[in-house]
Amino acid sequence: MRALYGRIATIRFCTVLLFLRLMPKIKSTTILSVRRGKQVAIGGDGQVTLGDIAVKHGAKKIRKVYNDRVLLGFAGSASDALALYEKLENKLEQYRGNLRRAAVELARDWRSDRVLRRIDALMIAVDADGAYLLSGGGDVISPDDGTLAIGSGGSIAIAAAKALLNHSDFTAARIVEEAMKITSDICIYTNKQIDIESIDV
Repeated sequence: MRALYGRIATIRFCTVLLFLRLMPKIKSTTILSVRRGKQVAIGGDGQVTLGDIAVKHGAKKIRKVYNDRVLLGFAGSASDALALYEKLENKLEQYRGNLRRAAVELARDWRSDRVLRRIDALMIAVDADGAYLLSGGGDVISPDDGTLAIGSGGSIAIAAAKALLNHSDFTAARIVEEAMKITSDICIYTNKQIDIESIDV
């Protein structure tokens, strides 16, 4: 009888694994951060795609935290991103708003914690002093020119932003807006409902 129950449990487990493997993955988004002069801006589109269906058009993927001094944007699972937001906010409180230290400590926890390692998301965090890309592999990447992008349209957005930085006098927020519009014209997982936040540096 125990052997029978064991086989049933194994079959159920395999069925769940098969379902998870066949279930279409949620694909989104494009997040772009640009720094120019005395302004840093971050923007993201609102589209969430499940398989080949756009299931949401106005998702909020940008946040201001720590007394509006830090801007955050995420690409990946919404529930995972919310968990990361909370973890980073706690680190910011712990290190009194030092984003660099908070980002490094979060990445360390992310890499070593069994639960956090399962989180499937990328995050960009920026403040007056720096910009950081955080990943579950424990990476903390800070760009040379303050320009970062993640998500399905990230490569398009960063190329457009760099071109606008070199060939226009636009503010950081305007560059984010125009680059995201270009991205939405090319990337099928990015729409034109763009949310932009900025801070003065």
